[in-house]
Amino acid sequence: MSLNQKLRDPRLFLLLLAVGMSFGFAVWRVLLDNFSVREVGFNGLDIGGVQSVREIPGFLAFTAVFLLLIIKEQIFALVAIGVMGLGIALTGYLPSHVGLYFTTVLMSIGFHYYEAVNKSLTWQWLPKGEAPQFMGKIISFKSLCEIVAFVSVWLWISIVGLSVEVSYAIGGCVLIAIAAYCWIGFPMFPQAVTQRKTIVLRKRYWLYYALTFMAGARRQIFIVFAGFLMVTKFDYGVDDIVILFLAASALNFFIAPVVGKMIARWGERNALIIEYVGLFFVFYAYAFVERHEVAAALFVIDHLFFAMAIAQQTYFQKIGDPADMASTASVAFTINHIAAVFLPFLLGAVWMVSPAAVFLTGAGMAAFSLILSLNVPRHPEPGNETQFGPNYPVGQPAE
Repeated sequence: MSLNQKLRDPRLFLLLLAVGMSFGFAVWRVLLDNFSVREVGFNGLDIGGVQSVREIPGFLAFTAVFLLLIIKEQIFALVAIGVMGLGIALTGYLPSHVGLYFTTVLMSIGFHYYEAVNKSLTWQWLPKGEAPQFMGKIISFKSLCEIVAFVSVWLWISIVGLSVEVSYAIGGCVLIAIAAYCWIGFPMFPQAVTQRKTIVLRKRYWLYYALTFMAGARRQIFIVFAGFLMVTKFDYGVDDIVILFLAASALNFFIAPVVGKMIARWGERNALIIEYVGLFFVFYAYAFVERHEVAAALFVIDHLFFAMAIAQQTYFQKIGDPADMASTASVAFTINHIAAVFLPFLLGAVWMVSPAAVFLTGAGMAAFSLILSLNVPRHPEPGNETQFGPNYPVGQPAE
């Protein structure tokens, strides 16, 4: 394939944005726990508060559908990546409570709008039979970029002696540069189906909405408290956290493509069941872990289960109306972040009393998600959205 042909392949466009976002977010995330504790002076309640604020733009992601009235999805994705990069680049230069809240929100606006639009573009541009494998490859490449980011942070800080401020600035500027390149280097790709520019909520999508809500709640346990546990209970420094994330990403690089193929072969139902059974035991073990080696192993296993989220997305791609993709991607992000807005702050308060209770709450969430996953049919399609319960024929008012 010639260079000109590659620049006309939307899959390359999606890949570049995904790996750029992954690199920048990995830099931000791997530095956050130590930066917030040692530079800003955060405690458990503070870290829960800033993470709740970080999720507010995700809760408001449904507004993306209105912005698409005046801007094309492809351009919107590029602008969002640039905004995210700016927020990351500024983080280290504002080491205060107010400063960290401000840069976190700025970064989060770009991150969540990009993710909502990216999900829509992926559903639209990829054939259903190809989607699980390609999404697995995307996660694999994202993991590789995370590895590069973690190694880079370790080199910058431990070997070269760069400050946290400069490390954050480099991470953010990489995103801005990738967004600029994709703006200049790629054509505007056509849409096969014109997207609805209104909020779409359908009864026949209820199971997808429920799975999305629970996935958002589960994600907060890992993002907010898994790394925080390693820093506060086991005294992990920046180097230790970097190595931990590096190990998780290295394994994900090899496992994610396998997960994509597994979902394509075994189906979304089986993949979701495996995910939530595994997460139940991981969260239960987190609650009582006393050895840092065991906690590190749980952290890596927990991280690997994120690849299984492909099944949720391909489930909707199979049952959804092609014209609903942009609207549903935005609505799904809002649903995904309903719990995320209040849960980190609430669990941050619980953490101050009992860290174990936070992870037992996560085990309960995994058990409920398992029950929901049992309702995913073996062969989902429009009119066959659930294993048990009503299935609404496409086009009827009840949908």
